[in-house]
Amino acid sequence: MNFLLRVVLNAVALWVTAELALGISFSRSGLAEVLLTALVLGLVNTIVRPIMIVLTLPLTLATMGLFLLVVNALALMLVASITPLVVHGFGGAVLGALVLTIISWALARLSVGKSRRFWA
Repeated sequence: MNFLLRVVLNAVALWVTAELALGISFSRSGLAEVLLTALVLGLVNTIVRPIMIVLTLPLTLATMGLFLLVVNALALMLVASITPLVVHGFGGAVLGALVLTIISWALARLSVGKSRRFWA
């Protein structure tokens, strides 16, 4: 999936998560702000998040992967610090990151279609 499609899917997922009022919202809710936030989120997920995962690998292994929720929440809080995204506390960041991940995953599965199943 190319980067532009990922940005658009992340924008939709961000907008849906913000509309559900689950820990995140936008200070200004226009299309440009949502797309900018999705672009920054894509860059953070591509560059910063892998570094965070490597640095916290022992803790992630000790918690059997649950610490990745904290890593995702910290990445979301980083995005919120430089975009119009507003995160309502650390709990809101964890809940928002969880919902955002689920919605992004579902949208990605719907956009890829049935021809790219990993088990076939």
